[in-house]
Amino acid sequence: MDSKRAFLAIFMSMAVLLGYQYFLAPTPQKPVEQQPTVATEATSPAPAATAVPVANPASPQPVPPEPARPARQVTVDTNLYTAVFTEGGGGLVSFKLKDYRESLAKDSGAKELVTIPEAPLGFAWGDASTASPLFVADREQLAVPAGAEERLTMRATLASGLEVTRTMVFQTDDYRMRLEVEVYNPTATPQPGAPHLRLVSRPLSKESNTGGQFAGPAAFAAGALQQFKVDKLRETPQTLRGQIDWVSYEDTYFMCSLLPAPAAAGSAANLTATFGVSDTDKTSIVLTAEPEIIAPQGRVTYQYTAYFGPKKIDILNTVGANLNRVVDFGWFDVIARPTLLLLNFLHGYVKNYGVAIILVTVFIKLLFWPIASKGMKSMKNMQKIQPKLAKIREKYKDDKERLNVEMMNLYKTYKVNPVGGCLPMVLQIPVFFALYKVLLQAIELRHAPFLLWINDLSAPDRLFLGFDLPYLHGLPVLTLLMGGSMFLQQKMTPTSADPAQAKIMMFLPVIFTFMFLNFASGLVLYWFVNNLLAMLQQYIINKQAEA
Repeated sequence: MDSKRAFLAIFMSMAVLLGYQYFLAPTPQKPVEQQPTVATEATSPAPAATAVPVANPASPQPVPPEPARPARQVTVDTNLYTAVFTEGGGGLVSFKLKDYRESLAKDSGAKELVTIPEAPLGFAWGDASTASPLFVADREQLAVPAGAEERLTMRATLASGLEVTRTMVFQTDDYRMRLEVEVYNPTATPQPGAPHLRLVSRPLSKESNTGGQFAGPAAFAAGALQQFKVDKLRETPQTLRGQIDWVSYEDTYFMCSLLPAPAAAGSAANLTATFGVSDTDKTSIVLTAEPEIIAPQGRVTYQYTAYFGPKKIDILNTVGANLNRVVDFGWFDVIARPTLLLLNFLHGYVKNYGVAIILVTVFIKLLFWPIASKGMKSMKNMQKIQPKLAKIREKYKDDKERLNVEMMNLYKTYKVNPVGGCLPMVLQIPVFFALYKVLLQAIELRHAPFLLWINDLSAPDRLFLGFDLPYLHGLPVLTLLMGGSMFLQQKMTPTSADPAQAKIMMFLPVIFTFMFLNFASGLVLYWFVNNLLAMLQQYIINKQAEA
């Protein structure tokens, strides 16, 4: 009995010992097999054991930078455009106009105004070399409903500790985007610096028919329009200081512009705009305000307006700040702008810009009809007295003083003004050049159809025959009709008896035909209709002279 009890006690003791070892005792670690590289590292003292200082709770410690994260893109959709912003600097990576296409082809897609991946509208605070910060946007999608406005807010913390908040305001039927940037200094140290808003671009259009119009950076500063040629900026960057209403990158029909603060605030008076071109033909415009110091716990706010859209005068007029001056008609501006208003007014009724051009041509011809009639009659009378003039020149060819007296007496006798035929042409030249400027620059004519093969009044007239013509690529039917009408007009117009002068005048239609080959078809249409009306007027005057 005692032996059984002893055996049971031994068994239970072993069970308790084994159970404790299995369930409760700590598991011994396996010895790690040391690789040569690990063994080498193990021989050096661990920096964590000696290099970590004890934090002093009385003084704030610098916050280690967060791991880099990819910048998100934010899409803003309105009735007029779809814009895509990036959190990297807060600028644009895409801005597509819904009412305009890249080319005449229907599948060419919406017109893109951001032609460079370096995000125009990027903001930085500090010095000119400060990199644009990484922002955090409050949303990734934004649709602007009709009759309302929406806001996009982005926030960033700079390496200096400054906190930057970008707030952009959009309206669904407005190309303008209002930008407000607040810079807050939460540190205990005053922070000096200046705001920099950047606009970068390359040519906005691939369209070859610019008619020699300006394309590149421009500004309205000190009450005048200033345009900078890209080739010259590549050699020498330019800087403007003082009153700057706006800076812009433009081409014939579109523009990307920055307007500092509302014009009424007068805060555009102490600005600096720097224009330059890189080796990769990237044009950069940096708008900088006056340097200032942000006190601890202080904040400053900067306001801008960005306009990315068409160079349409009635829209630019609503923006203000002299932005409409970007449409530059040169010396003929005083005539060109009313002409464009008349063209748009007539288009409102006929709904076809080709027909509107014809009506404007008829209106101008009627306006100058009395003066032109006098000139044509004077030329007709000059033609009648040409035999008598020839006899006087022959008789007094050796006496120039007597020749001039006799010629003047002949003019008085027949009541002929020797310059009467030139005067109407001189008066019409400014009107022609004004209309020429309008038809080359008016965005209303871009991709505007007329009839038949003329489907773009801003492009050269070409009728494609199914095969390629060298240089022309198509038949310039309207241009050839214009040249033919000019030739017939010359045949009907009274000319001098001088054979050399007559040959030169008859050669003019050939010169004009070649000159107009690559002009916008809208301008060729105007000249063709003007020739037809001049022929009609000459026919009426010739009939009156015969009666």
